Amino acid sequence: MSHKYYIITVLLLFSFIGCQAKKKGQNKEIEKDYIFFIHNKFLEENPDGTYSDTYGVTVNYKGIVESYKNDGFVVFSEKRPAETNEQDYARKVVSQIDSLISKGIKPNHITVIGTSKGGYIAQFISTFAKQPDMNFVFIGSFQDEDIERLPTINFCENILTIYEKSDVFGVSATKRKETSKLKINEFKEIELNTGLKHGFLYIASDLWIKPSKMWAKRNYQLVEQ
Repeated sequence: MSHKYYIITVLLLFSFIGCQAKKKGQNKEIEKDYIFFIHNKFLEENPDGTYSDTYGVTVNYKGIVESYKNDGFVVFSEKRPAETNEQDYARKVVSQIDSLISKGIKPNHITVIGTSKGGYIAQFISTFAKQPDMNFVFIGSFQDEDIERLPTINFCENILTIYEKSDVFGVSATKRKETSKLKINEFKEIELNTGLKHGFLYIASDLWIKPSKMWAKRNYQLVEQ
């Protein structure tokens, strides 16, 4: 083999190896599970680690996000500024989700988890995204009056709602399910009884984080594995 053809062969070999490595890296990205965690209103107005006199707990945003990351999830989350518009923010997240899907990420590997105001933002994301295979977890973010107060919300996709019995937002969201016009593949609800009222979602509690992880792993029966 001449020196010229040897160089061409080596270059082609390196090009092939590079393409294979890139393809392998893309496959790994596609196989990962992605979470958009959207926090509550209290954190819009206060630093992480602030003690809530109302509920007697300290908000632990960092601990919540780290819990998801420690279980291997790719987490998108940010501390929003005060008075963030729910629908505008929802559309921003939908754009980010569309970007992931355009890269080959399967919708059922994408989960949106929202607490309190973040849960309402997540409901708008569900309404706007209209992706039947995506996963959503709405935590402490429904009242019966929402049916009339927020008539444009439609549940879509795989929906898990978690609420606390002692919380003013501690009611079943089945009414919203019944009024929603979009496709719902899976729907489950969990009622907690911690006595912490709305403060239950301020802390990194496995009572709600664990089932949300299971849901994000497509374990829709919430069965221990």
